[in-house]
This record gives sequence, C-alpha cells and structure tokens, in this order.
Amino acid sequence: MALLGYARVSTSHQKLTHQIIELKSAGIREDRIFTDMMTGATDEREGLQRLLARAEKDDVIICTKMDRLGRNTADMIRVVDHCYKKGIAIRFLENGLSTEGTMGKMVIQILAAVAEAERERILERTNDGRIVALAAGVKFGRKIHPQTPAALTLILQGETVNSVTEKTGVSRATYFRLKIKIKNDVKNQQLSHLNSK
Repeated sequence: MALLGYARVSTSHQKLTHQIIELKSAGIREDRIFTDMMTGATDEREGLQRLLARAEKDDVIICTKMDRLGRNTADMIRVVDHCYKKGIAIRFLENGLSTEGTMGKMVIQILAAVAEAERERILERTNDGRIVALAAGVKFGRKIHPQTPAALTLILQGETVNSVTEKTGVSRATYFRLKIKIKNDVKNQQLSHLNSK
C-alpha cells in the first residue's frame, strides 16, 4: 500500500506550493506527489494520468480538496469511480471524506447523486435560457446563406449545380438541400390543391 498525492491549480496565478506542503504533512513522500498546472490552452492532465497509471490496488490517493481532483463534479466522480473499481482509495484532507472501507461505497453513491443533480440542474438552466432566448426572438441553428434566394431562383430556372455554386457561392450541399426543398414544396402544394377539391 502506497500513499500517493495529487495537486492541481487551474490558473497560472495559483501556486501548487500550499497543496504540496499539505500533502507532505499527510505523510506523502515528495516523489509520490503528482501535479498539474492547468491553462486555458490545454485540458490535458498529464500528472493525473501518470498518477492513475502508477496507482495500484490498495493504494491511497490523497487530495487537499475535492475540486482539485476533477474539473467539475461529474469529472471528479468519474475519477473516484475509476479508482474505486481498481481497489484504489481516495481521501480528501479538507473534509475528511474517503472512499476507504465500508463507508467508501456510500460516499461514492452520494457523490454520484450529487453529480446527477448537477447534470440535471445544468440541463434545466440551459433549457430555461433557450426558452428565454426563443421568446426574445433569437433564432437557433445554421444561418441561411445570404445568396440562398438567388440560388433558389437559379435552380428554378434549371441551372446546373456547378453554375449555381459558381454564381452564388453556396456549397454543393446547400444546392442539393434547396433542390429537395423545392421538390417537397411542389409536392405539398399539389397535395393541398387535391385536398381542397
């Protein structure tokens, strides 16, 4: 059984020093402390990947706080669950939580419930924002190519795909999408004409 440590900072303004001191005070040798310094340019956590590759069954990973282990709750849960399945325990110094022993499974289930609630809350906020945006007239989806009306006219005049794309700048995919739209519109007009009789 080895004690392993993990420290992470998420901005260049933060320092790892304080976390490393806490981990050493918890009895972790310096050569067993893995670190990551996140920047906006990369989301790779090489230190965490090296730690997970090094950790074996019955090892204990110690972090100063829960939020140091993952970018968000769901990510932290994924790491905790991965370790739990391999027989690796995790301890958090700040709140004393641990995945060790009989209480470990319960801790994981509670954390999973928190992650699920967070996911649902995010979806709820996203949907609320979408409803507000729709009410304010915001249009979602791909923007219509400015030359679409010109392309439609040329298609109705029987121009070829190469001619329409060269004259208007619309893509071949847009040309064929417009052609299908015209075909469907004609079919719908014919059906509504028949139904009105």
